[in-house]
Amino acid sequence: MVQIIYREAQCSGQPIYCIVDDTIASHTKPSSQALHPIEAAYFHQSHLKVRPDYGHQVVSVMLSCNGITLNYAVVLYDKSKSKIQIVQEIAEELPVVPVLSYFLCDSWYTSAKVMDSFVRKGFYTIGALKTNRILFPCGIRQKASAFALHLRKTDKGVSLVTVGSREFYVYRYEGKLNDIPNAAVILSYPKEGFGNPKALRVFLSTNVGLSTQEILDTYTKRWPIELFFRQSKSKLALDKYQIRSRQGIQRYWLLMSLVHYLCCMHSGSYCNFEGK
Repeated sequence: MVQIIYREAQCSGQPIYCIVDDTIASHTKPSSQALHPIEAAYFHQSHLKVRPDYGHQVVSVMLSCNGITLNYAVVLYDKSKSKIQIVQEIAEELPVVPVLSYFLCDSWYTSAKVMDSFVRKGFYTIGALKTNRILFPCGIRQKASAFALHLRKTDKGVSLVTVGSREFYVYRYEGKLNDIPNAAVILSYPKEGFGNPKALRVFLSTNVGLSTQEILDTYTKRWPIELFFRQSKSKLALDKYQIRSRQGIQRYWLLMSLVHYLCCMHSGSYCNFEGK
């Protein structure tokens, strides 16, 4: 699968996107009297359910190039090592990319350690940041959320951009972050939610040569991993398996990934099999 993506990059000259995210394969918490409870299941904080959810947390990595998106790894997060360590190890396994490429992630994985691991393989990072991330505008240390409160639509640095079918007010900061010497940071509000702290989203690019529009457009390339999770749960039983052993679960995930790959190849879409 790596060979397919890297070969496509060499032939087309298009960037490789390494997309990382995680999800929870939910299960019912067993009784305290259960003799053989499902192994390696814990409570994890669910962003979708906004509460702790019992089950297995799946760290997934996909590789994409020129419209071809394939699953590369599904790893069980069992608390023996952090998700940051898991992704670092995956980055170290990858070959050096033949073209300018990007690591795409949510705010959990935009750590200096992960980004350093990917840059050694030729990947810049474009990812989300938590709104409490520290910036240094004009040399003043403050949270991104606090800085955003001072922005006005009429400010010189504020502009309106279109991403997909939606419009956003954005402000671009370039400079240092903690542990990151230089990056472009985009503070973004939906057009209808400007100034609302709950609507603020923050994005980072370690390639400061990209325009704000290019950074936001590239970040949308991580959407296939959301499709992978949705299809794995709705069509490939990621939320329904009754396997109890850790080894059996990991084997099932490998088979599930193989089935997803075969379905995508058969459908001809090379990234999903919606409606197939």
